[in-house]
Amino acid sequence: MSINRRQFLTAMSAAGIAATTGGFATAGAPAVQRRTLGRTGEQVSILGVGGYHLGVPTEQEAIRIVRTALDSGMNFLDNCWDYNGGISEQRMGKALGDGYRQKAFLMTKIDGRDGKTASMQLDQSLQRLQTDHLDLLQFHEIIRMNDAERIFAAGGAMEVVVKARSAGKLRYIGFTGHKSPYIHKHMLEVADQHNFKFDTVQMPLNVMDAHYESFEKIVLPILKEKNIGVLGMKSMGDSIILKSGTVTPVECLRYALSLPTSVVITGCDSMGILQQALDLGRNFQPLNEVECASLLSKTAETAKNGQYELYKTSHQFDGTYQHPEWLG
Repeated sequence: MSINRRQFLTAMSAAGIAATTGGFATAGAPAVQRRTLGRTGEQVSILGVGGYHLGVPTEQEAIRIVRTALDSGMNFLDNCWDYNGGISEQRMGKALGDGYRQKAFLMTKIDGRDGKTASMQLDQSLQRLQTDHLDLLQFHEIIRMNDAERIFAAGGAMEVVVKARSAGKLRYIGFTGHKSPYIHKHMLEVADQHNFKFDTVQMPLNVMDAHYESFEKIVLPILKEKNIGVLGMKSMGDSIILKSGTVTPVECLRYALSLPTSVVITGCDSMGILQQALDLGRNFQPLNEVECASLLSKTAETAKNGQYELYKTSHQFDGTYQHPEWLG
């Protein structure tokens, strides 16, 4: 998620992590740390490049961000069919030319709940991303209790996606959402009823989530038990958590990374922000129990009613609420 660059630089310095403000050469630099993506066995960078924020800078700068990340070993790329009206995918697709596709673990998402809409969106995403296959496709914004039934229904999106996997258009299947851990839990239960196993699940994991409608407490144990790859997002609540004045950007990222996540996705809308993510990805050290307890203690009071997790308590982040036609 995008944050003020000066704020990030200051926090990184305070945390003892080098802040590079010059060039972005990676020769001799330690590798960005990697983890295993659940039962897939894939090795992915602990931090991933968020696709939405690639729509913020110029196209040239967005391409430079993606290619620098890949050259530096940050191989997990996030995107979505609806981000910036397709611009995010188009820019990432251009960045993946000249052999860069081979360096990436490429993920995008679709909104379609019925087979026809899902098929159309998948094909559009492949075209924009200029690739013949995705490493991971996820169902986007599972934020309604009936989303699971719609996707798994006869003629629903799951039928199309499974066929696409068999045809080589994608390798793994997951879902993402930010509204309620109980909706995630229901999606997993419906999958079990259909004898389907998701490869990944993406959800908010942060210092505020632990206190209110917690994905960490309700969903994370299920994913660990099933060995499903955990994709963390909204580690700073799209910067809103930072406005509480209780935690720094680095504390937010370190908390999410200290959980059993495979990847924490973070928005990089400038080369400066990308460099800070790379520095953290290379030098990351997990929080110890005392540090975790301290962060949770600092955020307990401000987090208790979800006022800094607007993706849970409002429609501000619900693209498919604003555009129900994307669902089909």
